[in-house]
Amino acid sequence: MTMLPDGSVALGKRIFAISPAGQIRDANNRIVLPATLSGSYVVRVRLAPDGQLYRAWILTAEEVAQPAPKF
Repeated sequence: MTMLPDGSVALGKRIFAISPAGQIRDANNRIVLPATLSGSYVVRVRLAPDGQLYRAWILTAEEVAQPAPKF
């Protein structure tokens, strides 16, 4: 995940707006403001039904090493 200057989020090659109720949580599970993030992060996300980013969790190194959950 990479934050873009207009407040949207790039996930791979796709760009998503952040939902008005959207949250981004850091590796310590604290809510962070999108404006405070710079760089790229490995995340797990949940999208809202309208396709906006609803939740994003920045993963720790241990979480990155685990296989992705299957739904």
